Amino acid sequence: MDRKKLQELLKSVSSGKVGIHEAMEALKYLPYQDLGFAKIDHHRSLRRGVPEVVFCQTKTVTQVVEISRKIIQAGDELILTRVSEKMVPAVRAIDRRISHHEMARMMTLVRKRRPKKGLIAVLSAGTSDMPVAEEARVTAEALGNRVETLYDVGVAGIHRLFSAKDLMAKARVFVVVAGMEGALASVVGGLVSRPIIAVPTSIGYGASFQGLAALLGMLNSCASGVTVVNIDNGFGAGFTASLINQL
Repeated sequence: MDRKKLQELLKSVSSGKVGIHEAMEALKYLPYQDLGFAKIDHHRSLRRGVPEVVFCQTKTVTQVVEISRKIIQAGDELILTRVSEKMVPAVRAIDRRISHHEMARMMTLVRKRRPKKGLIAVLSAGTSDMPVAEEARVTAEALGNRVETLYDVGVAGIHRLFSAKDLMAKARVFVVVAGMEGALASVVGGLVSRPIIAVPTSIGYGASFQGLAALLGMLNSCASGVTVVNIDNGFGAGFTASLINQL
């Protein structure tokens, strides 16, 4: 339940359109609904402006389906991350309006058709980094932001980046996704005046240490305004970019 729905419910009670008992039924799962294996935070939209996001990795199909069903029944928007292929048909069976974003490994049901705000630019160094970049893009779009992408513009061919001068000038915040040595975040940091959220990925050969090399490179960037999230955390980057973009 979000702020608008709560206001509508209270107005309906005040006008007599909705009875006290009916209102109590609608409110009884605030602030959370206990399923035993999960406590669904229906109150989160009231506190944060966005619903609870479900991290599906290591959850069973049954758990993800039950959580998703309760979220939809409560009238909340659905955002699932790290969805496995075997979860997709089971979740889609709940509501055919649910979208599956295969590369991002996400599923969403966005009920509010809000106007897209601002502009977030999502850049990836290589095509191999796209799954993480797509996780950031889908997250930001689901939260009501306008997003443009620029993929495969890493430092091995940096001239590719310079062809996107318009995007570099217009975006309010940048999400820069890179594996290997993670240099792209520093390059972008030296070119733009907006906040940069750097996402190291686990892409690379042995001494990249599953993204540790990119993480350390980004953390030690000499370019001001570069903030770093965890390895492969496209969701965290997209969420934070949304907060900045909607200030």
